[in-house]
Amino acid sequence: MNRPGILTAGVDEAGRGPLAGPVVVAAVILNWKKPISGLNDSKMLSAAKREALFDIIQQNALAWSVIHVAVADIDRLNILQATLWGMACAVKALDPYPERVLIDGNRAPDLECGEVHTIVQGDRLEPCISAASIIAKVSRDRHMRKLHDHYPQYGFKQHKGYPTRQHLQLLAQYGPCAEHRSSFAPVRNLLQQSLFD
Repeated sequence: MNRPGILTAGVDEAGRGPLAGPVVVAAVILNWKKPISGLNDSKMLSAAKREALFDIIQQNALAWSVIHVAVADIDRLNILQATLWGMACAVKALDPYPERVLIDGNRAPDLECGEVHTIVQGDRLEPCISAASIIAKVSRDRHMRKLHDHYPQYGFKQHKGYPTRQHLQLLAQYGPCAEHRSSFAPVRNLLQQSLFD
């Protein structure tokens, strides 16, 4: 779908499932004159490979953008609407503005461009979505490592906010912090319990 001469943006997110931290959305317009080898779904790549490709994408893409959707917005809008809002913001931030947008998954926000396509597992099928997947994942992982410095008791640098056994144990031990999503059941349940303690 990414034909030469057609400005095509790939869009993907990282962090819909975690209990803490932002959802991060990236949009990338690749330069077809500067192909990048090794692009794939970020989850299929090692951390070292993602970091290397992150720099290559930023150096060679025609345009890229990253949007961090804060926990407060996730709790206010719900995770789906927050993600769609982040996608719209990421596309609007691109310069040049794309003629076509390819989005990983099956839902798309309203966008002011000629074509919008959703592609299930698009991060494995379309290089521009793969690039967006890598930018979003690396950006979010870096953010969660910074959050770890502020909240070391939760182990954010290990699990990145996902509901691992370790995270759930630490969440129960210390209670939620400001970076936990109060609209997500494990966090919400703890907050409700604390009202009756």
